[in-house]
Amino acid sequence: MGVGEHDKAFTGSIAQVYQRYLVPMIFEPYAADLAERVAAHGPTRVLEIAAGTGVATRRLASALPDSVPIVATDLNPAMLTQAAEAGTPRPVQWRQADATDLPFGDAEFDAVVCQFGMMFPPDKAKAYSEARRVLKPGGVFTFSVWDRIEDNEFADVVTTALEALFPDNPPRFLARTPHGYHDLDVIRRDLAAGGFTAEAQVSTVTERSRAQSARAVAIALCQGSPLRNEVESRLEDATDLAEEAVGRRFGTGAVDGKMQAHVITVAR
Repeated sequence: MGVGEHDKAFTGSIAQVYQRYLVPMIFEPYAADLAERVAAHGPTRVLEIAAGTGVATRRLASALPDSVPIVATDLNPAMLTQAAEAGTPRPVQWRQADATDLPFGDAEFDAVVCQFGMMFPPDKAKAYSEARRVLKPGGVFTFSVWDRIEDNEFADVVTTALEALFPDNPPRFLARTPHGYHDLDVIRRDLAAGGFTAEAQVSTVTERSRAQSARAVAIALCQGSPLRNEVESRLEDATDLAEEAVGRRFGTGAVDGKMQAHVITVAR
């Protein structure tokens, strides 16, 4: 499995753990923020890319009028299955789709949305080109990416801790992929390469990441993300070590840490 495939492998039980642990820990606050931003533009038809298990989809379904259709897509069937099982406040259309090859016609949507998915396509300019293609003139593309790992405390602590367990090949998925696409100059260049000519508007949003325990953080990151593919050979040891590290830093009861992301809006 190549790096790109390895990093996008949200399969099997990963999707279930992702929905139970990771979604409330890091994705919920940003989903609410993103839905408010999209609703403010008054869209009439919305496409969501890389919807995962539907955390932003559910917020969009609540924030937008029932008359606004929402099409929510993801590359991975296991994630879409979890999304459909979790449900939404009103009907949405779920479709499997690759962000770099969207199965839609030109100018079908006036809003395209992606929460924490644009870090994954190997060809980001192609993904941006596809988002632009399906947007109507004047439509808006709104997406979020994580800031550097040092500004996301749980991920940083766990990544550092796991180096001791895998000294010859430290698991670097979190630093490499979710937190590896934070340079705004690079993002602007990729947007331009994808055909966007308008100036991108950027908001850097700091939130608190909360979990019931250090154990919950360890399970979320080690077992509910593609980091699992790098620690599977010693999964329980990795989870235990991550729990110990989070507990030392944040305490053994309910824990919270800083997280930070960029929210980017660009017009078609």
